[in-house]
Amino acid sequence: MSNGYAGDLTPQETWELLKSNPDAVLVDVRTDAEWRWVGLPDPSGLGKKLIKVEWNSATGRNPNFLGDLAAAGLEPGRDAPVLFLCRSGVRSVAAAIAATAAGIGPAYNITEGFEGVLNDDGHRGGDGWRAAGLPWKQS
Repeated sequence: MSNGYAGDLTPQETWELLKSNPDAVLVDVRTDAEWRWVGLPDPSGLGKKLIKVEWNSATGRNPNFLGDLAAAGLEPGRDAPVLFLCRSGVRSVAAAIAATAAGIGPAYNITEGFEGVLNDDGHRGGDGWRAAGLPWKQS
């Protein structure tokens, strides 16, 4: 375990783990606005549903994050990979740490997130889930 969670995976490694482990789940911790306007990863081709639980809400940190995970079936003691995704791989680290501390996991952070980090021009999209060509959809 590194830094309080199971570790970091690239988007491609995440997809492979989702394919190879029937119990692995993908959790998008971005905001509702990001889900609606930017797009969503789509694991449905693997027979999986995307779990959406905001790490932050419009008013700050989601105080019911762990409760929302539990409501989605991710309760403490469940021994299966939980793969956390955000925009660029920052909020998902915090989510993986919180899940691990609560006994949910092993919890992983997806590096690069959905859109990747800012480039020299201040734009996202050069790396991340979408740039890797992994399945996604616009809502």
